[in-house]
Amino acid sequence: MLAIGDAAPDFELKDDAGQTVRLSEMLKGGPLVLYFYPADFTPTCAREACMFRDSHQELAARGVRVVGVNASRCQTHARFRAKLELPFILLSDPERTAARAYGAAGMLGFVRRISYLIGGDGKILDAVYADLRLSDHKDFMSRVLARMYG
Repeated sequence: MLAIGDAAPDFELKDDAGQTVRLSEMLKGGPLVLYFYPADFTPTCAREACMFRDSHQELAARGVRVVGVNASRCQTHARFRAKLELPFILLSDPERTAARAYGAAGMLGFVRRISYLIGGDGKILDAVYADLRLSDHKDFMSRVLARMYG
């Protein structure tokens, strides 16, 4: 896992619409929450996505965007995003290159549940790793909101 103050590794992945997205380009718009999660359409991952969805307006009002990443295909992400009405993009990392760079590549090819707040300057401002406990990610979101204009 990356530490606070580390430079966020740049990457280029496809979003749920099949468009190529580069982290450095997204950061030009300001800070973002980059969250890695194991799979689409699983109960815990759906609850996590909904947690970010439900905080989206408050985050957006503070200039923070959300981006989710796992190894699922773009088409699977598109269905997951539509089903949960997610207002943010999901990125496909089938080779797990971004997951490895961010310490989110787990055993047996799984992506671990890790969330980062990355500043517009590309530095890690906050992070949480908790595979099973969504409450830790909810606490992370509270810290993000407090930090960004608390």
